[in-house]
Amino acid sequence: MDEKEVMALLASLEEPAVLATIVSAKGSTPRKTGARMLIGRDGVIAGTVGGGCGEGEVITAAQDLFDGGPPTTVRVDLTDDFTSWSPAVCGGIMNVFIERANPDLFGDV
Repeated sequence: MDEKEVMALLASLEEPAVLATIVSAKGSTPRKTGARMLIGRDGVIAGTVGGGCGEGEVITAAQDLFDGGPPTTVRVDLTDDFTSWSPAVCGGIMNVFIERANPDLFGDV
């Protein structure tokens, strides 16, 4: 699903969602600046910011927004030591901005 399709889906959502957007990427990253993902309270609704551990960090941070937390930027560091057991070794770093995608559906959080 490309970014235009993610945004079109957002217009039809009837539940609160968080929008994650890659705002900068340096080095080798699975997705580039502008990639988007919609996250519902129970997980990803559509799109991707790269998958794996890095995307997991973004999904975890997005859950804070459902509990009233502020928009924030998540730094996803994919430069782990290549001898480690971590699969997050693309070699780059990306910053992902997360915000309420449809604030009017959040109520009084």
